[in-house]
Amino acid sequence: MPGQLPRFFFLLLSLSSITILYGSQPQSIPDGKNVFILAGQSNMAGRGGVVNEHWDGVVPRESRPNPLIFRLNARLQWEQAREPLHADIDHCKTNGIGPGMAFANQMISDDKWMGVVGLVPCAIGGTNISRWRRGGDLYRDLVLRAQESTRGGGGIRGLVWYQGESDTRVEVDADSYGWKMEKLIRNLRFDLNFPTLPVIQVALASGEGLYIEKVREAQLGVDLPGVITIDAKGLPLEEDKLHLTTESQVKLGKMLADAYLKHFTIFLPILSSPDALNVDKSSASQLIWTPSLAILSLGWNYSALF
Repeated sequence: MPGQLPRFFFLLLSLSSITILYGSQPQSIPDGKNVFILAGQSNMAGRGGVVNEHWDGVVPRESRPNPLIFRLNARLQWEQAREPLHADIDHCKTNGIGPGMAFANQMISDDKWMGVVGLVPCAIGGTNISRWRRGGDLYRDLVLRAQESTRGGGGIRGLVWYQGESDTRVEVDADSYGWKMEKLIRNLRFDLNFPTLPVIQVALASGEGLYIEKVREAQLGVDLPGVITIDAKGLPLEEDKLHLTTESQVKLGKMLADAYLKHFTIFLPILSSPDALNVDKSSASQLIWTPSLAILSLGWNYSALF
């Protein structure tokens, strides 16, 4: 019995550390957090389960809280993530289920080395892409929140973007969507000092006007390295015929995770230094060295490794 006491006290200490780290309102999260920015308009903020400005409160298993998933709240503080993710960000609207939690849970499930995920909600409902131009309030807030998310360690691993429904109302907006989106990506990569920032955008499933196909064509035609487009067309919509249902948001979250892991992350045995890979540094977005593995995020050209 006396020989078991040290183990018992060690167990208590471990449990206490977990409680402090993953409590309901933690003040900090581990240094090695993997940050994903969630931006766009209402379907990114999440309207799953919202009918007549009322959220039904139903959270599917795939979107439930996870002790490894945190979110940066409106006060720029980390806390355990839970739905609705955008409740204090898109605060003028009723928020429900979005793709963010399902995305993060799927990433952790499929990638055993993912570790802690930090989500940075930035989406605002009813905003067309002109509202996201450099110099505007939404762009400024996105950059500020993204920069704040890496304080204390960790790094930005990607931008998940779902927007464009508002740009389907006026033809000139739909016609200009493509170059505005490409300019937005270039500006963000420059201002975040991350020239190969991985971007996953969602091609529209719906719209507010007559020019849905024009915007979709622009989204599917974005021609920049490190940009992947996931098509949401055909996913079931709420009664308003504009917003994805809860089930659709869960499915979209899984699609986004699958796309990220397929296109942006490679797992390699640990090496003594980045130079040992003989990788073209201009192609690689980031090298993350851990005791057990190295993760190389390239975004497009994997041939540089071999």
